[in-house]
Amino acid sequence: MKLLISNDDGISALGIRTLANSLAEAGHEVSVVCPDQERSATGHGLTLHHPIRAEEVTSIFHPDVRAWACSGTPADCVKLALWALLDSPPDLVLSGINHGSNLGTDVLYSGTVSAAMEGVIEGIPSVAFSLTSYSSKEFGVAANFARSLVTQMEKHPLPELLLLNVNVPAVPADAIAGVMITRQGIRRYIDVFEKRVDPRGKTYYWLSGEALLEDVEAASELADLVPTDVQATRENYITITPLQYNLTSVPGIASLKDWQLQFSV
Repeated sequence: MKLLISNDDGISALGIRTLANSLAEAGHEVSVVCPDQERSATGHGLTLHHPIRAEEVTSIFHPDVRAWACSGTPADCVKLALWALLDSPPDLVLSGINHGSNLGTDVLYSGTVSAAMEGVIEGIPSVAFSLTSYSSKEFGVAANFARSLVTQMEKHPLPELLLLNVNVPAVPADAIAGVMITRQGIRRYIDVFEKRVDPRGKTYYWLSGEALLEDVEAASELADLVPTDVQATRENYITITPLQYNLTSVPGIASLKDWQLQFSV
């Protein structure tokens, strides 16, 4: 298959090297277009007011992988690849392997998921891969699963255009409980800003990260049928959550129809 791979951890990240090299060794035609430095938590931002530059990179990846380092966001990278750098569209857009999980509402902030979502917006099935640890450097289990999933998608294409958000527990292969199809959970962070003062006496704030984490169960008709990604990864399951970019709430439309809305000048 012809594969386009991006990420938000940057061109030098071990996760994208492991993913791209593994798939190239499996015989796939792999192109990499990713940020020239880490751009985590950039969401689906696009660069509008500055030029975007892309420099071809050699020696980092497998000899059969063609790669570019891009000055833009993860979404920029995929859009640039599809419209300017690649000779023809890929069969799949892949993103990752991210250093850290992308579970629940994390997907709204994630550059990794946004890179894959850009592929879906352009009509190409996409997969975002994440390893559920910020400290582990063992991407082999996730890369092996990515190879098997790509093979599965080659033999059995998705029946509809989707983004598959995959999270792989950072445990040895023999500790993986299995693979589970999940729904998106909810993660609410209690953000802590550290207040500091610069050398000129001016106050600034630094978002210090995951101080506290509250997992919240979402009200859903699927609640009794499908576990959340947050729940399943806790039990060492590899999770696959199908996502779409249409955020319209169908129940919301039904409830708003009961409103007596009027407009007057």
